[in-house]
Amino acid sequence: MDPTEEWFFPRVGNRIRNRTVLAALTNKQSNDDGTLSDEEINFLLRRGQGGFGIVTTAASHVMENGQGWLGEMGVWGDHQIPGLTKLAKGLRNQGALSLVQIFHGGMRAPADLIGTTPISASYNDEKNGNDPAREMTEDEIQNAIDAFASAAERCEKAGIDGVEIHGAHGYLIAQFLGTVTNRRTDSWGGDLTGRSRFLMRIIEEVKKRTSPSFVVVVRISPEIQNLGITLEDSLELAKRLIETEIDALHISCWDVFKGPEGASVDSPTLTRRFREVLPNEFPLISTGSIWTSNDVRFVMNEGADLVGVGRVGIAHPDWPLGLQDPDYSPNPPPFTTQHLESVSLSPVFVEYMHRYRGFVVGGRPIDD
Repeated sequence: MDPTEEWFFPRVGNRIRNRTVLAALTNKQSNDDGTLSDEEINFLLRRGQGGFGIVTTAASHVMENGQGWLGEMGVWGDHQIPGLTKLAKGLRNQGALSLVQIFHGGMRAPADLIGTTPISASYNDEKNGNDPAREMTEDEIQNAIDAFASAAERCEKAGIDGVEIHGAHGYLIAQFLGTVTNRRTDSWGGDLTGRSRFLMRIIEEVKKRTSPSFVVVVRISPEIQNLGITLEDSLELAKRLIETEIDALHISCWDVFKGPEGASVDSPTLTRRFREVLPNEFPLISTGSIWTSNDVRFVMNEGADLVGVGRVGIAHPDWPLGLQDPDYSPNPPPFTTQHLESVSLSPVFVEYMHRYRGFVVGGRPIDD
């Protein structure tokens, strides 16, 4: 498969100009009321200009009590629609398909930020400085499902092409999926059917309240040990997600070259494991540590239809265009502040990238 060739979502028929996806990237550039700032829009439009087939926004909270960090994009209010409209129009003009990643932080929404006790599938205390989260009531679960659907409606109203429902990385949906964080004894807990019910109801409601042409992607983490999410459950969940008629499954691998945690070096990769349980025609996006043309060929040969990237898209906004060279190997980090600002990172975003080991000259060292 050629990553530079155009591709179509099988269900809706939406054209993607190539197989590249800018994955959701935390950047802390949004305004205090959750509206998109000009800096965040400029960052995303620059990646659209650079040739990405799909451009995904940062994680965007669907309820005010779901905010996970300062400077986080929100999709919980109609006042956020104008910024979304500006982004949607700009990306469409540049030929990119737009997705908004919708999520709720759950127990990872700090109490001092949201002004109330965080919520989760069950009582959970990560002992990380945040206040413990309390168990959600039935009404609160229904309200959260409604909030995800309302957020999707706002996105479609603004002209965004679709949403990515964020069930990965330990946030609220993942907290429901995990056996450690979900110890409920009602219909929202127990076996995989109960623990995945929250996600399934969100998908159902989002699809009910958006048009048939609206793209719906689900992102999951194959494994999160401290939450009790196992690869076996995630593979079974993937098979069940086929029946929901979502448009793609996005697996967050962190490193697409590795197999499951603790597996031998010659074990099948996570991408291969998911491809083996999914029909050939069902779209799979895989993301994690991809940098060069060779990396892209590898993950596509493992079964990915679309290739997601994060950090290389931050430093190299024209990365998709570079893939026309089969030997493309863009410069690795560290990058100077001046370079990052020249590719449309605001000072706030550059400062945030200092947290990543070895990414910014003078930032956090690799060996700390």
